[in-house]
Amino acid sequence: METENPIVRVQNIHKCFGRLHVLKGISFDVYPRQVVCIIGPSGSGKSTLLRCINRLIEPTSGKVLWDGLDVTAAKGAELLKIRRQIGMIFQQFNLVKRSSVLTNVLSGRLGYVNPFLSSLHIFSAEDQKRAMDSLEQVGLADKAYVRADSLSGGQQQRVGIARALMQEPKLILADEPVASLDPVLAHSILKYLEQLNKSQGITVLCSLHFLDLVHRYATKAIALKDGELVFEGLPKQIDDAQFKSIYGQEAERVSIV
Repeated sequence: METENPIVRVQNIHKCFGRLHVLKGISFDVYPRQVVCIIGPSGSGKSTLLRCINRLIEPTSGKVLWDGLDVTAAKGAELLKIRRQIGMIFQQFNLVKRSSVLTNVLSGRLGYVNPFLSSLHIFSAEDQKRAMDSLEQVGLADKAYVRADSLSGGQQQRVGIARALMQEPKLILADEPVASLDPVLAHSILKYLEQLNKSQGITVLCSLHFLDLVHRYATKAIALKDGELVFEGLPKQIDDAQFKSIYGQEAERVSIV
């Protein structure tokens, strides 16, 4: 896998919010078809790092390369083209709760369609079919016309995955996608991401809290602590001693079954 060129190359990324230095020289590579999980304590910079990769947050310094293109220097149409290829899944789902499930999924197509028509919720028959196909992949085709806020948390996150699929992404960034879900739903969401990785070759970069989920689903793990990269390697290399060095000596591993 790593004989290929990286699909994402993060080079010496720093991010400051005023005097708060959140990311401190982060560098790592993500290769095609990997599932890379980011772990670390709350406040370690995981969400900020993910958002710097597609420039939802502007890095203070450093570079992010996407398929060899400098994301941090891209502007206008070039940045839009890069973002089209990077789907985003959020911890709190980020759905328009009063809109239908289908409308929420179609919003993943906004980078491809006429902004005026999309503001009127006018999409082509092709995009409508693509949206239904995406919902079928996550087992929610029968919920297409119900309001998003009528769904359970796990179902709403599956809508988020279907929305990301509308971009036809090469990479999915998932920011703690199971943090607000119970253990059974957490596994179901990660299994959907695993299936997309294996069946469609979509690379996944995901932040998670629970180490056993990282052991189960990741092909590579990185760990942040106080804004610094403190581990990069195989998930199985994170043993109890390594876990305590990342989270602190008082930390206890919590199993999610």
